[in-house]
Amino acid sequence: MLTVVPTPIGNLSDFTPRAEEAIQAADFVLAEDTRTTGSLLRLKGLEARLRAFHAHNEHKVLDGVVSELAAGASACLCSDAGTPAISDPGFLLVRACIAAGVEVQCLPGATAFVPALVVSGLPCDRFVFEGFLPHKKGRQTRLKALAEEPRTAVMYESPHRMVKLMGELVEHCGADRPVSVSRELSKKFEETVRGGAAELLAHFEAHPPKGEFVVVLGGKP
Repeated sequence: MLTVVPTPIGNLSDFTPRAEEAIQAADFVLAEDTRTTGSLLRLKGLEARLRAFHAHNEHKVLDGVVSELAAGASACLCSDAGTPAISDPGFLLVRACIAAGVEVQCLPGATAFVPALVVSGLPCDRFVFEGFLPHKKGRQTRLKALAEEPRTAVMYESPHRMVKLMGELVEHCGADRPVSVSRELSKKFEETVRGGAAELLAHFEAHPPKGEFVVVLGGKP
């Protein structure tokens, strides 16, 4: 069996007792970064056999892992923070396990876009999740599509691209399109800034972005 285990996006208290039980029961743990997951487990007093499973090796180790699971082994899959397969490695493994008849379960837990969406004050009954926009090829196409999207859109962005993204939202969506930006969710310096796209562009030009960001864009009226 494969158990997908969300890990805290900041606050260690978000690592649930059920997640701890799954880790302890597993034959091995697949980790995006064994150092990061190892540090978390040590802080929680947990021991596990860690194996690296990340974007650079998942194709190479996938068949071997699935074969072990199909033969009766149990494993947990952890990313560095949040829920695996959400803008992190995991989808290929889950799909391969299902195809091989391996049971897959995903524990509920931390993920960044849900709290950011809820606190944005923008409609969240229907929304689209974009993850990280393409850095170059396809970026303008996605931005043009988002400009016409009537539903609230959620995306992730790194701090060194925040000013660029805000400028692109002004260009494609208009200065007044509502935007909410949350950073450092669940951490000490958690912050959410709301306003029109032009307002947030000015904000981040004046306040150099730091931390991990979730951008929530209001739909086209």
